[in-house]
Amino acid sequence: MERGGPRLLLLLVAAAAAQYEEYSFRGFPRSELVPLQSAYAAALEQYEGERWKESARGLEASLRLHRLLRDSEAHCHRECAGGGAQPAAAQEEEEEWGRELELFGHVLQRAACLRRCKRGLPVFQLRYPPAETLRDFQRRAPYQYLHYALFKANKVEKAVSAAHTFLQKNPKHEMTLKYLNYYRTMLDVDEYLVDLEAQPYETVFVRSVKLYNSGDFRSSIADMEHALAEYYKAYENCLAGCEGAYELREFKDFYPAIADHFVDVLQCKVDCEADLTPNVGGYFVEKFVATMYHYLQFAYYKLNDVKNAVQSVSSYMLFDPADEVMQQNLVYYRFYRERWHLEDDDFSPRPEALQYHNQTAVQKKLLDFAKQYLQADDEMEVAEGAEPDGRDLPTDSEFEGQGDYEEGFFAEWWQEPKSKGDKADQGY
Repeated sequence: MERGGPRLLLLLVAAAAAQYEEYSFRGFPRSELVPLQSAYAAALEQYEGERWKESARGLEASLRLHRLLRDSEAHCHRECAGGGAQPAAAQEEEEEWGRELELFGHVLQRAACLRRCKRGLPVFQLRYPPAETLRDFQRRAPYQYLHYALFKANKVEKAVSAAHTFLQKNPKHEMTLKYLNYYRTMLDVDEYLVDLEAQPYETVFVRSVKLYNSGDFRSSIADMEHALAEYYKAYENCLAGCEGAYELREFKDFYPAIADHFVDVLQCKVDCEADLTPNVGGYFVEKFVATMYHYLQFAYYKLNDVKNAVQSVSSYMLFDPADEVMQQNLVYYRFYRERWHLEDDDFSPRPEALQYHNQTAVQKKLLDFAKQYLQADDEMEVAEGAEPDGRDLPTDSEFEGQGDYEEGFFAEWWQEPKSKGDKADQGY
């Protein structure tokens, strides 16, 4: 049985360069340590004053500072994850105060660990940036200014990379698409289409898909397993970045104040899944984690590694249990289980997939509860399609014509497996 997958275009993501060439988490120059908000505001002020070279340098410095802050948060999160003695589980008959104290005992241990860790990192001695500034960097707003500042400074190659980096999270931003079309009239842009914020798993995933489409299933599996591991690392780092400083907006009672902080953190953590979804050829890869297990199932089956294929199917089904083709695959594997010496445990999802699924599901459930019962009607609304305001950006008239950006940008098709290890490949 076959099911044609959505056809996505393939772009080989290059390694990050430009402002991160000299970046070092441990060896960050103290001379460049300034508050992120101050550095970013100064760069935008220079932008408004049309001091293009100074603005570009300031924006690149701001991006390095933001990465340092993000990496520092992730470092302390790893250092303190599970650190210290865990409080003993409360007995069912124990009173509520006992369970509450055990919970807050764990919170205090974690807070003490984080305080010790952050005390030793210079970036945390600086004023923490406000949430609005962090949101700008999350949606890559600095790159919209950076690419134009670089263009005006006659650094078109770097401008192409900056514009492309912005488009990876904002692929339908018409003005920036026009900029790239205009740059195409000036030089061959293909080699400069580099995502400067690409995560390690993105390049490996794309390479795995290319290998899959060429029929090299063994190499495709190796890369896809690597991509999975790197994605889970990036996800943990994203969660860590959500646990930064909290801005008190109003005075509230103890429990409502804790709930407000927790809901803000929870919203950020729920957003991690979407924030880490890669853009391949102008399309976001929906259900990205499930898609990786999808490829693994078929590739393992092709190599007659049925145990790993079955675990990949079960892992995929966590995220898309209604998939009829995968349901049929499971029936097929169970029917021939004796031939392949499959045990009941072989039909269990992989542990890391189960943990990720459960974690994201509980986070979403808690956030839905908070939105329904804890927030006023005008709160907890996440702005969709928010874009940085233009600061004297060029007008449409400077970039006439649509150009052929997409034709040059996209290299080749990639798609889901046409079959998932089911009847299309049964040789029995």
